[in-house]
Amino acid sequence: MNLFSGSALLPLLPNLITLTRLFSVPLMVWLILEQRFAPAFWLFVAAGVSDALDGFLARKLKLRSTVGAFLDPLADKALLVGVYVTLGHMNYVAEWLVIIVVFRDIIIIGGAILYQTLTQSLKMQPLFVSKVNTVAQIGLAALLLARQGLGFNDFGLTDYLVYAVAATTIVSGGAYVFVWGRRYIGMEPSK
Repeated sequence: MNLFSGSALLPLLPNLITLTRLFSVPLMVWLILEQRFAPAFWLFVAAGVSDALDGFLARKLKLRSTVGAFLDPLADKALLVGVYVTLGHMNYVAEWLVIIVVFRDIIIIGGAILYQTLTQSLKMQPLFVSKVNTVAQIGLAALLLARQGLGFNDFGLTDYLVYAVAATTIVSGGAYVFVWGRRYIGMEPSK
């Protein structure tokens, strides 16, 4: 008998996986601070796999939920901000890049709260440029952890990824401000 078939846990499975990823953030930060980069890299990879798995299960088994739509990006943001701030603190990534990454997420979270407060109609739908940015941020973080923990030779790819992350982070943050601003203005009654 399948562990989850007919179980009350099945509808919760994607959200439980997402919560596990969210709760792995303190461990990830601690591993980096302790310069245990190999386990940090593998935990980061596991977090990435869990992100793909919870999304796949939610789509394939039709287990999408409002909670999951908000929880999944929150877990992603917590993981990436935690990793970038910690790597920045330890001088493995430039402070200016950490500031851009963190500021973008503050803008997005603050904007989402403001938009929901004003309209009561926020739907979490990531923009394409935001997905590209997330992939770039994950790629750079994974590369930095692999370089430190596994001795991975990146052949200079890190330098290019830094600028790709910076550019997509700025464009993504601006795109959310533009899209939500345009939607809000479109909802306001004409005076």
